[in-house]
Amino acid sequence: MSEENFNQQDKGGINPGKNKNPRAKFSFYWIYAIMLVIFALYYFVNWGSDVKKTTWGEVKEMLANGDVYRLVLVNKETAEIYISEDKLEDSKYKENVSQGNIKGPHYTYTIGDLGQFEQNVAEVQQYLDEKVYIENEIRRNWTGDILSFVIPIGILVVLWLFIMRMMSRSAGGAGGQIFNIGKSKAQLFDKSTSVSINFNDVAGLEEAKLEVKEVVDFLKNPSKYTELGGKIPKGVLLVGPPGTGKTLLAKAVAGEAQVPFFSLSGSDFVEMFVGVGASRVRDLFKQAKEKAPCIVFIDEIDAIGRARGKNQITGANDERESTLNQLLTEMDGFSTNSGVIIMAATNRADILDRALLRAGRFDRQINVELPDLDERKAIFNVHTKPLKFDKESVDLGWLAKQTPGFSGADIANVANEAALIAARNGKKIIERQDFIDAIDRIIGGLERRSKIISQDEKRVIAYHESGHATVSWLLPHAHPLVKVTIVPRGKALGAAWYLPEERQITTFDQMFDEMTATLGGRASEETIFGMVSTGALNDLERVTKQAYNMVVYFGLNDKIGNISYYDSTGQQEYSFNKPYSEKTAEIIDQEIKKLVDKAYKRALSILKDNQHKLHELAIILLEKEVIFGEDLERIFGKKIQHHGHEVTVTDVDTSSGD
Repeated sequence: MSEENFNQQDKGGINPGKNKNPRAKFSFYWIYAIMLVIFALYYFVNWGSDVKKTTWGEVKEMLANGDVYRLVLVNKETAEIYISEDKLEDSKYKENVSQGNIKGPHYTYTIGDLGQFEQNVAEVQQYLDEKVYIENEIRRNWTGDILSFVIPIGILVVLWLFIMRMMSRSAGGAGGQIFNIGKSKAQLFDKSTSVSINFNDVAGLEEAKLEVKEVVDFLKNPSKYTELGGKIPKGVLLVGPPGTGKTLLAKAVAGEAQVPFFSLSGSDFVEMFVGVGASRVRDLFKQAKEKAPCIVFIDEIDAIGRARGKNQITGANDERESTLNQLLTEMDGFSTNSGVIIMAATNRADILDRALLRAGRFDRQINVELPDLDERKAIFNVHTKPLKFDKESVDLGWLAKQTPGFSGADIANVANEAALIAARNGKKIIERQDFIDAIDRIIGGLERRSKIISQDEKRVIAYHESGHATVSWLLPHAHPLVKVTIVPRGKALGAAWYLPEERQITTFDQMFDEMTATLGGRASEETIFGMVSTGALNDLERVTKQAYNMVVYFGLNDKIGNISYYDSTGQQEYSFNKPYSEKTAEIIDQEIKKLVDKAYKRALSILKDNQHKLHELAIILLEKEVIFGEDLERIFGKKIQHHGHEVTVTDVDTSSGD
């Protein structure tokens, strides 16, 4: 059951399929653009002007002939030339002067230097009896002046509106406009909105479904509980690892409840502006109260629900804490929220604020854990329904055994990957091998047969993986092997698949056997070649962490004793200071090293006692590149089975990494 987002409806819970108007909404930006073009044309284009521009040579000739009766200097920039009426009949003026412009001006001349122009005019007319004197006029172009002031401001306003619209559009939701930024961005699902998911589509999670079904039943039949004095729970928190189906379970509630359902993410409250988060919380609960009874679902609530007071570096009461304070007040403050149930999902419940988890806010915490064997089989049954696969060769129960530790999202990925692999190979139906390849692909990565590996390196990798297989097969508590490969896959140069027990508690012997088997690869290199390589990096990392957990957390060390330094509260109480002294830290380091050294010597001893069988296994692995548990059983005999839980889990050892 992969976690899914509510993405079938648009903003505000309106179903896009119910929009009967196929035409796009008219945008007023077109009107703004047309007005801007008209103003620009009016300002920059000289409409209706039929006055001909002339040169100084022509002006000089007109003045010398006495044809000019008036010379007007406009704004000390342009000279307007008026021709005498009796001269307009001449052919040279008749052709150039428009008949509609008899009164003038008939010509214009652009002045460069004002003083030089006046001097030139005076020189031309010094011998004339009737002189034309220059008239000066100051004219104001009010339209142009106004437009030169308005157009730049209009451009800035339009640009600002465009930028704000793009920013608010990226925010989405009901707060899509800049002036609605404080509005809630929750999507509303009600009776008019079709949500096709129901509880039948949620495989596994039987205990979680029982808890949630009671909330749905309370909304449908409140009198059944109120007659006995019961009150509706205020909050339900879904807690579990990623991909286990928390959001899918909430979506099933939306399909089953038949009441208004608000859905949003914790990050929807976060915004770049101060006070927006708290405003959106207020608006959300205002809408919810109007629609009561209803359900509000907040996915990934840890985005705003982190513990307060941890920002000690800056000491600031940041925006997230203000949003959380408002949420706490709305959930169980002075005012009542009758009929409003808050559902939330997170995989980080350990970091949530304690005030958020108290009774009266989130009354119920529902753990949505990784599915067990039967639940995985049910999930496979859901995700393989649309697939065309060979039902005779593909056993869903067997697939469930091969995928321990997988979440619902992982199982959905396996089913989809198997279909892709079958299609890639040109098959008409999905076979068992396609599912096996899909599991291997998800766990270990894609095969890289083209990777160039020398024969010496290939031999080291073969003995390394054979060492893991040998030690794990000969130890009673170690995980039995499924197959080993020396074909590079993902980042690993070799990989081994195991079937660990699905158990709830683990003993010291079981953990120590697992550590010994993990060190079998490096021990095999030292036994055969007398030297070790860097290929055991992943092994050493896993063993060191496991030994640290045994000593520091689980109390499985005699010298440290029955003490655990694990912080289950998640409130980061040990962030800056260790919970133990420096002397204890030295003892912890010593005990971890002793534990790892003891496991390594044990692996060396097992491999030396079975060195000839190790050689035989490595030779087969070099020839076939992939060996299975049957090959080990033929060489070492049947594995000593430890009586415990059903053997089901698959693991990958990427010890021969780059």
